[in-house]
Amino acid sequence: MENAYLIRMRTGNEGTFGSLFFGGKRLYTAELPWRDNRSNLSCIPCGTYIVVPHLSRRFGRVYHVLDVPGRSAILLHSGNYAGNSEMGLKTHSHGCILPGLHLGSLGGQAAVLSSRPAVTAIVAHFGDNHFNLIIEGV
Repeated sequence: MENAYLIRMRTGNEGTFGSLFFGGKRLYTAELPWRDNRSNLSCIPCGTYIVVPHLSRRFGRVYHVLDVPGRSAILLHSGNYAGNSEMGLKTHSHGCILPGLHLGSLGGQAAVLSSRPAVTAIVAHFGDNHFNLIIEGV
């Protein structure tokens, strides 16, 4: 099984941002800030997870991150914001991982940009295959 590496670079109320490496490619990611692995409010813990293809009614063809301790329904799907909703920041993540082609900001809030093309790149590379996601960093 192939590996993908998510290296988290920084975290704060606007989200946890990192780089996703696989097959010689580099994408960027946005996740919720670390909030003690609280469901719908926190990014998931660092570790190694199996990721499988998933067909979502809301997001279409995406990937499901399996066996996250104390959590379920963690997807890798498109979106831009991953801010702390308890502080009134925008979020498209409820614990999920949002990939993008670039890091930047939208409306004054940190975000990943070109998220749908990033998901397309992941699907083009992994297709219907399972892969390991190794998450390290902050």
